[in-house]
Amino acid sequence: QVQLVESGGGLVQPGGSLRLSCAASGPISRIYTMGWYRQGPGKQRELVAAFTSGGSTDYEDSVKGRFTISRDNAKNTVYLQMNSLKPEDTAAYYCSANIVTFYYTRNDYWGQGTQVTVSS
Repeated sequence: QVQLVESGGGLVQPGGSLRLSCAASGPISRIYTMGWYRQGPGKQRELVAAFTSGGSTDYEDSVKGRFTISRDNAKNTVYLQMNSLKPEDTAAYYCSANIVTFYYTRNDYWGQGTQVTVSS
């Protein structure tokens, strides 16, 4: 089955940086979209950054200029470089992808999440 596995979260001081990784594995035929969402305490899950089906990138306004999404298509992996982190970036970060499998099914898949805590 398709799996998304995230890594790279942790505790960082304000102004610091972290890099998240998300690797998709399994019977993947095509990845249409892939990106990162986050859910902070008491908040709804929101899009942080993603690659659209057309290959462009989309960012949440508050992270523009600080976060950068990139990908390695050969590894079915996306990265999120987070710089100038702020306490309000504290959240559980989830990877998500819309994937077509070799069995011709198409679904949204989610990783288990990785915690990012920005605190002094």
